[in-house]
Amino acid sequence: MNRQNAAREGHEVFQWFLPAAERGDAYAQFNLGLLYKHGEAVGRDDVRALEWMQRAARQGLAVAQNHLGAMYCNGRGAPRSDDLAARWFGRAAAQGDPAAQQNLGQLYRKGRGVPQSHEVAFGWFYRAAEQGLASAQNLLGECYLQGLGAPVSHPLAMAWFRKAARQGHGPAQLNLALMYRRGDGVEADNAQAVCWFREAAAQGIPAAQRFLGQAYANGQGVPTDPARAIAWLERAAMQHDTEAQYALGTLLAAGHGSGDDERALEWFLRAAARGHAQAQYCAGVMYSTGRGGARDPARALDCYLRAAEQGAANAQFSLGVMYARGDGVPRDEARAADWYRRAAQQGDASAQNNLGVLYANGQGVAHDDTLATYWYRQAAEQGHALAQYNLGGMVNSGRGVERDPLRAYMWMLLAAGAGQEGRRPRGGVAGRLGASGGPWARALASRVRAARRQQQGQGWHP
Repeated sequence: MNRQNAAREGHEVFQWFLPAAERGDAYAQFNLGLLYKHGEAVGRDDVRALEWMQRAARQGLAVAQNHLGAMYCNGRGAPRSDDLAARWFGRAAAQGDPAAQQNLGQLYRKGRGVPQSHEVAFGWFYRAAEQGLASAQNLLGECYLQGLGAPVSHPLAMAWFRKAARQGHGPAQLNLALMYRRGDGVEADNAQAVCWFREAAAQGIPAAQRFLGQAYANGQGVPTDPARAIAWLERAAMQHDTEAQYALGTLLAAGHGSGDDERALEWFLRAAARGHAQAQYCAGVMYSTGRGGARDPARALDCYLRAAEQGAANAQFSLGVMYARGDGVPRDEARAADWYRRAAQQGDASAQNNLGVLYANGQGVAHDDTLATYWYRQAAEQGHALAQYNLGGMVNSGRGVERDPLRAYMWMLLAAGAGQEGRRPRGGVAGRLGASGGPWARALASRVRAARRQQQGQGWHP
């Protein structure tokens, strides 16, 4: 019954506008165009909507000119034309229509139908923002934040974001939250950030839901609450937010919430399908270890490969391990060395150590003690215990480097200390040795510092 009444009322509205529009009333023409544009009371018809908008716009009705510009901008009712869009936005903007001023600013920002100019875009955003248009206030805040058309000013960016946020504009609430989180122009305040994340998240903005979920997961501005973290991340993930899908998989794999490995793998795969490199790597780990399903080296290899080709060092290392062991693929030490090298060059300590092993043994690469020592040292300097042990053995036997029993002892001592979880001192090699106590350690620390001063010009650092 209600639907019938609504249909009857809609038809009556249409019948009221039609004669007035045909007589030349601009407002009736505009409203008739809206009915056709939105499919209200009549079937949606973009061509007729465009025709009625044109009639009203030609009579100087600013709101119709803005709608007509939007139709040309989006190719509704006629082929897309940025030139015509800019012309009609310009006419409406000159009359003070804030929506048209914002739309014209967007064209100048993107260089569509007009020469690209952040300065001109800024001017139009400012005019619209001064009239209280929340979306324009948000755009103006972004201009001040990023230095687009105006000098960077965090206070002005925050002021405009706040004006829009108080009107309930979700993107501005998100921007304001991020400024508080980063400490842009203000002291970082996670509690304030969470407050605005929550406002934006309630409006369904995926990024805000993700940030709110991460805040609950990490206890930033709110008490740690894994259940709420998962609930908010899941809302964002269901809206295809890739980072939220990855974060959700990470929480579930870590045993939070239900600790469901199957669900964790599902979310990793969703993010992986959207090109998320670390999600691809994590899915590879789960297939490799049999978490979330049966162990599947072939699928693990595929996931690692996709992540590795995007430059993920941990995936490159894992590929090296699979080829070195022949896990799911024919054993191929040359390909293992290639993947280890890619990860090693990005600073992955485990890959650096394993590459050193291959050079020391001539596996997959030509035997080269100098390169073996080099890669061991790269990993050893990062605190990799096995690399420190391996480097100590090379230095003690004089392989690839001048024999030095004292320095060999140093690396062995560091390797032994690295195995004591929670007790390994931080800092450089000399600092860690000095912190370990004992006369031998202090003597070694002095030796290391002296050697470093002598050899700085040679590009070698113990």
